[in-house]
Amino acid sequence: MRYLLLWLAGVDLRVTLLALPPILPMLRADLHLNEKAIAALTGLPVLLLAAAAIPGSLLIARLGARRALIAGLLAVTVSSALRGAGPSSAMLFAMTFVMGVGIAVVQPAVPTLINQWLARSVGLATAIYTNGLLVGEALSASLTIPLLLPLLGGNWMLSLAWWAVPVLLSTGVIARWAPRSPEPSAAARARAWIPDWRDSSTWVLGMVQGGGSSLYFAANAFIPGYLHATGHAGLVGPCLSALNVGQLPATIVVALAARQLVGRRLPLIAAGVLSAVGLALFLSGTTTGLVAGAALFGFCAAAVLILTLALAPLLADDADVHRLSAGMFTIGYGYAFALPMLGGAVWDASGIPATAFVPVALGALTVVVAASARRLLPRPR
Repeated sequence: MRYLLLWLAGVDLRVTLLALPPILPMLRADLHLNEKAIAALTGLPVLLLAAAAIPGSLLIARLGARRALIAGLLAVTVSSALRGAGPSSAMLFAMTFVMGVGIAVVQPAVPTLINQWLARSVGLATAIYTNGLLVGEALSASLTIPLLLPLLGGNWMLSLAWWAVPVLLSTGVIARWAPRSPEPSAAARARAWIPDWRDSSTWVLGMVQGGGSSLYFAANAFIPGYLHATGHAGLVGPCLSALNVGQLPATIVVALAARQLVGRRLPLIAAGVLSAVGLALFLSGTTTGLVAGAALFGFCAAAVLILTLALAPLLADDADVHRLSAGMFTIGYGYAFALPMLGGAVWDASGIPATAFVPVALGALTVVVAASARRLLPRPR
């Protein structure tokens, strides 16, 4: 049951977030948004995953991880449903902001709950939770246009509200059946909740996670434009599908070999190297290379995410998992927000489409260098 609850939490964190990209053309037309506004709208949640991670750590310290999880999911539910109210661009941006904060609160809570609920199988629990993240992405990204919009008469406002329904239902399931965590004592509430920026683990995990996330977000952002610019517009769908579906096998691999993979440097270094191989395949320009390269991007990004999420409960003391997780997310998602912007700037300046994938190369290099800098072995239990 605990594995199912973690999986549901993962689905909830992505199903509303990825409900937006399929309807962006409608938003652009109905709300008269320019490209800068669209970029800000899609980048805002990623930025908030970094900016609100530390306040999330404070909430966990004060309320406990279980209550923080439920509070964050309720914020995601309400704000996601209200994004289309109006319709109004002000409401859309305001509720997207609240939704991003809710997601950012939940993210450091989950590693803490994994440590409390399933301390003997952290790798498996993290793989199942991450599988939920990826399934949530796939559900809203793939079903909104062909299924949901026709059922709702093409109303994008109702589609945003509809994707909040499964989050509300699963939040009720989590509130009813999630094991109750011990109430934080006065001493626990008084403990430091700000990440320890002097701890090298915070920076190593943050940079590894940031490199992997940069790989995914940059690929998602630039694959469509690159394919259009290079005469492969017909491969946009297959490549984006390969990128996102390619993430799912990584959850299976880590789940089956968690004891051999979690807490080791070599799997992370291998993921960084394979990302570079994927980039070489993608830039080869052949149909097979484009699709295979995109699939490798997804697989490697997901593997890095799972392995770094699993490390926080293994490297930190029980009472400090949320602090290490918050520090990792602050650094990692801040890096993942900034690096793809570099790719767009380089493409604009050079006029060469392939330069948009500079963040992919830098993300892969970051994973290799950061994972090599320190032995990432779990602490004794």
